[in-house]
Amino acid sequence: MKSLHFSMSPFVFILLLSSLLMATSADANDETFLDCLSLRSNDSTSISQLVFTPNNSSYSSILESTARNFRFKAETTPRPLVIITPLQLSHVQATIHCARKHGLQIRTRSGGHDFQGLSYVSRAPFVVVDMVRLRSVDIDVEKKVAWVQSGAVLGELYYNLANRTNTLAFPAGLCPTVGIGGYLSGGGYGLLFRNYGLAIDNVLDAQFVDVNGRVLDRNSMGEDLFSQWIELWNKMPPSWFINGNPLLRGFQMSFTTRSRSQGLTGRSELRSMAIFLVA
Repeated sequence: MKSLHFSMSPFVFILLLSSLLMATSADANDETFLDCLSLRSNDSTSISQLVFTPNNSSYSSILESTARNFRFKAETTPRPLVIITPLQLSHVQATIHCARKHGLQIRTRSGGHDFQGLSYVSRAPFVVVDMVRLRSVDIDVEKKVAWVQSGAVLGELYYNLANRTNTLAFPAGLCPTVGIGGYLSGGGYGLLFRNYGLAIDNVLDAQFVDVNGRVLDRNSMGEDLFSQWIELWNKMPPSWFINGNPLLRGFQMSFTTRSRSQGLTGRSELRSMAIFLVA
C-alpha cells in the first residue's frame, strides 16, 4: 500500500465579486453601454468581436449554450441587453465600469449550473459576462501546480490532468460540465471531502476583479483578510462542525498550504495538486 501525499501549490481563480452589481445611474441604454465599452477597451476592434446583442445571429445560441435549466429558455424570460465574452482582464474591468455608469446589473456565468438562473437572468436591465473564452488549463507536473481560468469546466481540468500525468489529481466533483469559477465560489463539495475538505480548501491564491474594477490577488488584498478567516474558523464551536470533528468542517476560506497523507489500497501513489485560478 502506498501513501497518498497531498501537496498544495498555488491556483488562479478569477471571480467577479458581485454578480448582483447595481449601478447608480438609472439610464440602461445598451447603445451607450456599447460605446462605453469601446472607449474603455484598449482594443476597440477586439472588444467588438466579444460582444453580442439581440441583433447578432449568435446571441441566442451563446445565451442558451449553458442555460442548464430549460425553463429559463422560454420567450418570457428576461434576456440580457448584451453578452460579453472577455478574453482578458481589461475587458472585465471595462464591463464593470460601463455597467455602473449606465445603471446595469451584471450576471457572471462560467458553467451555467445555476438552477435559479441567477448567472444569466435578472428582473432589472442587465448584461452577462460569460467566461466561455477564459478556460485555459496550464499544468506544471514537476511543480505540481495548475493554472486554471475560471471559465474552464471540471471535465477540462480532469482531461488535461489525465493527459499530462497519472499521479496528480485535484479533489473536486463528478459533473464534468460544472464551471470552475462557480464551483469554487460555492465551496466545491466532492467525494474526497472527508480526506481533503472542500475544493476551495485547496486553493492558495485567487485573482479576481472587484466591484470597483480593481484586479486583486492574495498579495494585493493583504494577509489580514486570510488570517481573519483562519481566526474565525478557530473560534467556531464544535457543534458547528460535522459530527463535532473540525477536520470535517462545513466551510473554510483560508488559503494556507497544508499536507495530508492517507493510505490508499490497490493504487499507485497519487499526488493531489492545488490550482491557481487565473484569468
